[in-house]
Amino acid sequence: MSQNNIPFQTIDWTGIPKTEHKGETGMAYWQTIQIGGLRIRIVEYSKGYVADHWCQKGHIVHCLEGEFISELIDGEKFILTKGMTYVVSDEMSSHRSIAESGVKLLIIDGDFLQQTIDQ
Repeated sequence: MSQNNIPFQTIDWTGIPKTEHKGETGMAYWQTIQIGGLRIRIVEYSKGYVADHWCQKGHIVHCLEGEFISELIDGEKFILTKGMTYVVSDEMSSHRSIAESGVKLLIIDGDFLQQTIDQ
């Protein structure tokens, strides 16, 4: 695991450009900051968004506005609404996001969520 030494800083999200990412249906709009092995994003899913892949990456996902479903590959579903968060490490689940009415999320991920093997 790499270590990041991050000095105090602020992020003005109004100055961070949005990139478009097409889902199976709908669109995702990402504003991304990368600091070493740490990625911080504001992500908006459009109405009717369904992710186009099953993700195995670890995340800390906090719902800022709206609601969405985090679906696991085994069919289990979790509804997250404004103010709720989920956390998962890399390779600990296969999951995808579904946003029936659209949603705005803060997503943090990076090297710190990699599994470590005790020796």
